[in-house]
Amino acid sequence: MSGFDVKYAEYQRLFEERLENFCNKLNCQPQILKESLIYSLKLGGKRIRPVLMLSFADLLGLDKNNVLNFALALELIHTYSLIHDDLPEMDNDDFRRGKPSNHKVFGTGNAVLAGDGLLNTAYSILFTECFNGDEFISASKYICDCAGINGMIAGQSADLSHENDEEIDENILDFIYLNKTAQLISASCITPSILCKGKYYSEIKTFSRDLGFLFQLTDDILDVEGSFENVGKSIGKDVAEGKYTAVKLYGLEKSKVRADLIADRCIKMLEGIKGDTGFLKEFVYFIRQRIL
Repeated sequence: MSGFDVKYAEYQRLFEERLENFCNKLNCQPQILKESLIYSLKLGGKRIRPVLMLSFADLLGLDKNNVLNFALALELIHTYSLIHDDLPEMDNDDFRRGKPSNHKVFGTGNAVLAGDGLLNTAYSILFTECFNGDEFISASKYICDCAGINGMIAGQSADLSHENDEEIDENILDFIYLNKTAQLISASCITPSILCKGKYYSEIKTFSRDLGFLFQLTDDILDVEGSFENVGKSIGKDVAEGKYTAVKLYGLEKSKVRADLIADRCIKMLEGIKGDTGFLKEFVYFIRQRIL
C-alpha cells in the first residue's frame, strides 16, 4: 500500500468506528425503520466527505475528535440524499454501490422515511454540537446551509427541472454542479477551518468548490465510460434521462481536458496553505482517476 492508501485507510477506520458506535446505539421503532437506516449507512463507499474533513483537521492542527460528530452528521445527510436520489420519482436507480437501492429493499414509502430520518438525526447531532461554543454553532449552520434550499436541494431541483432541455447553458450546469455536489464537499473541507476561527478559509473554500466540480465532472464521464462492476450503479442513465451534464455540453474528450485543468487548479490552491498538503494533493488525483 502507498502512503496515501495507508493514510486514507486510517481516516476511514476512525470514521467507521464512530459510525459503528452510532449504529449500535440507534434505538428507534418500528424495526423496519432502524433496518433501513443502517442498511444505507453500511452500503459502503469511500467515505470521501468524512476523510476530507479529517484530513483538513490534521492539516490545520485540529483535534480530529472535534470533527468526528460533524463528519457523522454530514455522512447521514449525504446518505439521505442518495436514498432519495435513487427513488423512482428522482433518478430511478435500482442499485447503489452494487447493491439494491433502499427503496428496492424496503419499499418507496419506507425509503422516503429513512431519508427523512437520517436528515433529522443529522440536525440533532449538529444541534448538540452547538453547546460546545460559537465556532461549533457556525460550523453547524454552515453544514445545514450547504444541505438546504440554497445548497444541495437547490442543485437537485435544478437537475430535475432541466432534464431533457434541448440547449445546455453553461451557467445552469455550473449551478447544478455547485449545489448538487460541491456544497457538501465544501462543508467537509470548510468545517475544520470554521472550528479554527476561519484559518485559510478563502483558500479552502476555493479548493473545495473546484474539488466538488471535479467530482461531478468525473461522475459524468464515468456514466459514459464506466461499468456497473466498477461504478456500482446503472450506467448510461444520464443520456437516457436527458440529464444536464458536462459530456452533453462539451463532449467526452473536452470534459476530460476540463477535469485535468480543474485538478491542476486544486493542486495550485493547496500550495498556498502552509503545512503538509501531500495527502490532499494525492486526494485530488484520486478523485480525478476514480472508478468508484
